[in-house]
Amino acid sequence: MTLSPAEVRKQVMDYLEVTESTILEASPLHVTVKLSPRADRMLTDRPYYWGFVERTGVDPETLSFTFVFDPEKYDELAAQAAAPAARPRGGANRQQLPAAGGLPRGLGAAAEGSGVLPPGVSADPQDSILARYFGIVPALPRIGPGMIRREDVTYGSKRLRQIWSAARDEGKCLQLFEDPGLRQRTTLFSAAYEPWLGVCYKVEMTCDLKREELHFIGVSLTSGLIVPDFEARLASRELTPRLPENIHIQPSELSVAAGADRLEGYLTSKLALLDYTWAEEARERLELELSIVDIYYEELLKEPDEEKRTGIEEQYNRRRKETSWQYEPQIAVSAVTYGLFHLRST
Repeated sequence: MTLSPAEVRKQVMDYLEVTESTILEASPLHVTVKLSPRADRMLTDRPYYWGFVERTGVDPETLSFTFVFDPEKYDELAAQAAAPAARPRGGANRQQLPAAGGLPRGLGAAAEGSGVLPPGVSADPQDSILARYFGIVPALPRIGPGMIRREDVTYGSKRLRQIWSAARDEGKCLQLFEDPGLRQRTTLFSAAYEPWLGVCYKVEMTCDLKREELHFIGVSLTSGLIVPDFEARLASRELTPRLPENIHIQPSELSVAAGADRLEGYLTSKLALLDYTWAEEARERLELELSIVDIYYEELLKEPDEEKRTGIEEQYNRRRKETSWQYEPQIAVSAVTYGLFHLRST
């Protein structure tokens, strides 16, 4: 499985939108963003700084980034826009990089590290005002919150994995309400909403091979009805984290714990009906591998030197344990996302 640059961009943009980060510039190839305090805490690994902010109560200075989703095309366009152009000065032709406004739309201020400079800033250090009076002044490094650092965000990159982890941690537990629309808000009668417990389970079937399945199941806390494809029911509805106007929530007959027990029982019964030929074949491969290990160490374990034999026995037991861990068929079930969903009764 892999993701295209467009798919990676959509996921990153969705995260930035949800965390209310400020988009400074965007194109199909990149986005320049000033992180919100919420996103900065999750992505920049600055616990000491945020501890200082909490202790002193000062306004936080969040970091800015240029996330590039297709580095090859981005660099190609930036290089084309930054092609040197000759201009006469003092009787000699001097080359200067174009200002950021010369870049294609969407690549202006975000070309940090590509050789493109902001408007009014020359690539030649002698063109600065200080240089004209005091000579060439060494350029100082740009550090701190004002710096816009470029990062390539592609499938498999560390930053993308970090964004996924942050989204998973923050979105693990949800409480959402169906948006009733403008008509319901203006009507005289309150609409009844039914509470549902929805859980997305990840089922991992592992041996020397691995298979994963996602099961999104929902149970009504009012009627006890279980819906196996709960994601399809949610896909057709607009959801909001705030309680809408002019609606009321029906009382629950089941507690959240009781609903979770029903979902686990349903999933267990469903998994019991699967074909487990793969597990039997894995155990056969396990027995074969263990027999090979036994044959290999059979003569070595006859070592007369007790100290050497002890070391060989430890190695033998460790090898058998590693082989069993690799080939022994196992099934692990975990909850990826769960939440309460208040949907309009039908």
